[in-house]
Amino acid sequence: MSGGRDGRLGVGIIGAGRVGPVIGAALAGAGHALTGITSGSDDDRVEAILPGLPVLSPEEVVRRSELVVIAVPHDQLPGLVAGLADLGAWQPGQLVLHTDPAYGVEVLTPALQRGAIPLAIHPAIVFTGASSIDLRQLAQAYAAVTAPGPVLPIAQALAVELGCEPVVIAEADRIAYAEAVETATQFSRSIVRQSATLLAGVGVENTGAYLSALVRSSVDQALIEGAGPTASDTVPPDATIDG
Repeated sequence: MSGGRDGRLGVGIIGAGRVGPVIGAALAGAGHALTGITSGSDDDRVEAILPGLPVLSPEEVVRRSELVVIAVPHDQLPGLVAGLADLGAWQPGQLVLHTDPAYGVEVLTPALQRGAIPLAIHPAIVFTGASSIDLRQLAQAYAAVTAPGPVLPIAQALAVELGCEPVVIAEADRIAYAEAVETATQFSRSIVRQSATLLAGVGVENTGAYLSALVRSSVDQALIEGAGPTASDTVPPDATIDG
């Protein structure tokens, strides 16, 4: 891992949506030096999260950086990586990290073929784009990590620096992993919105606060049930359960 004796890296961000700037802020908080970020739809928001960070083209971000973080929409990732390879941008020994849940490191093959080191890290949170909220969430989250065996410890270390607990996901399992993430997020959003509408209809004013504790306790119970009964959880056949 390059970046001097202390292991600090020059980090460039490709993708200025909800994810990229927050990942940059987390890595800067871990002591890395940010080199630049690409332009997005809301450069003022990015400036508020990462004040003074140069706005550069993707090729220039790659040229200046020892670690390139790619946080772009799913359908843009393959073409971006291949296009930068065609420009000769990727550098030998450079770390290239993407945050897409559905891709492992195979999508980074064009960078790998030019000597770069491919890493896939997906923090398992729903990014809001607000750095204070997202950084707090990262500190309580897990991250799916996929990387070639020799560099897996690098990916795990970067996940920890983001504030996450790394969980290794095999390349062949990334599609199933992404489906699990999508199912959880989309279903929970839909149900909470429906419940909030119903509560508002019966006169509950602060539906968010009302549902927050209820949803957390429901999720905790579902996870307990999903793990299966333990010896201490087992209820005798003749016992009565209330509630």
